[in-house]
Amino acid sequence: MGKLFGTDGIRGVVNAGLDAALAYQVGLAAAQVLAREKHGKPLVTIGKDTRISSDLLEGALIAGLCSAGADVLHLGVIPTPGVAWITVDRGADAGIVISASHNPFEHNGIKIFDGRGFKLSDALEEEIEEIILGHVEVPLKTHGDLGQVIYADERERDDYIDHLASTVDADLSGLRILVDCANGASSATAARLFDRFPKLHTDIINADPDGVNINAGCGSTHLDSLCTMVKAGGYDLGLAFDGDADRCLACDELGADIDGDQIMAVCGRDLKNRGELPGDAVVATVMSNLGLHVFCRENGLQLLCTDVGDRNVLEKMEEQGYVLGGEQSGHMIFRRFATTGDGQLTALQLLNLLHKSGKKASQLTGDCRRYPQVLVNVPVADKEKKTAIMASERLKAAVAEREAALNGDGRILVRPSGTEALIRVMVEAREEHTAANCANELAELIKLL
Repeated sequence: MGKLFGTDGIRGVVNAGLDAALAYQVGLAAAQVLAREKHGKPLVTIGKDTRISSDLLEGALIAGLCSAGADVLHLGVIPTPGVAWITVDRGADAGIVISASHNPFEHNGIKIFDGRGFKLSDALEEEIEEIILGHVEVPLKTHGDLGQVIYADERERDDYIDHLASTVDADLSGLRILVDCANGASSATAARLFDRFPKLHTDIINADPDGVNINAGCGSTHLDSLCTMVKAGGYDLGLAFDGDADRCLACDELGADIDGDQIMAVCGRDLKNRGELPGDAVVATVMSNLGLHVFCRENGLQLLCTDVGDRNVLEKMEEQGYVLGGEQSGHMIFRRFATTGDGQLTALQLLNLLHKSGKKASQLTGDCRRYPQVLVNVPVADKEKKTAIMASERLKAAVAEREAALNGDGRILVRPSGTEALIRVMVEAREEHTAANCANELAELIKLL
């Protein structure tokens, strides 16, 4: 990754690393890069989440884009995957999302999709970085060459919602659900989406954003209150989105949480049984729980694991033509219907499966058990130290010895953090104390290296 763009766009605390001046420069540079591949004015869609800083960054981005001659389709508050879908549906050249996803309100970010609805390639991100960091002068347009802003009406949002609703073939009758919008982008879409299913009883919470309450004790990163309310209220399922609604986690009727691994497991098995899962394959990351590995073996599914990050998951899916992939955190890609993770799409797929199965949610997902997982973060001095430790033969031998002791009934993953001066030790085993002892022993060894 470059100096500005990380694994999920440009991120930072607003006015402490990410400010209007940088957003303006991103708009200028993006317009110039896009114009090279377009005869005439590029068209860029822009959407945002509900953070107090999103308007500030949006205005600066639009100013930069229009100054460099790009037209803007202004979508307002809308989930990240909605921007990707509308970009493709409207034939735009790119889409920009202003959001920091599941992070606290003081953070924000800028993520760019290409005209196909995929995250912008590394090469194009590098071009934009070179223009900004190299202080390359972008020619400013005048007169009729200036870009203009087109304010979308409700049609764009409704078309996206209609698309989501069209992905299921049941009326979802008889189900009662509680939906947590995290005071984020789904506050603008969730009620209208679930209203498409009049026989589905839906109650919605945390859909009153005030600019600073996004993800605050709610949504997919804080499931406890949702789980309590689902059990107490006799709901069949609870659904929780994050701030930009590209993730979805759930909880069953007993108040137990359902993670992304379990959603992938039951959806993958269903697709396989219907002959709609190419290669009988599910793509996950190395952080997926051992329980998912066991479930896939027992159900004839091939599980492919990539490095952490939905970009890596999608790349593997595109390489091999796979249709289902995701992360334990709830970022799920149903490739038949979307080019990126979509929390509301995930929610509908899970609801559709729950309705057709006639089972309780706890029964549906209970086959994919979760092994106890212990994660220990070990601080290290710098990148060079991380590299040296990861290359240590002593560490490799210690990991191999402990993996052998687990006798196929556990898993060890030691990896350097991509964003912090840490080495992460993750151990899974049937018993939590076994996992904890193993993780702590390896952490102590790393401290000595």
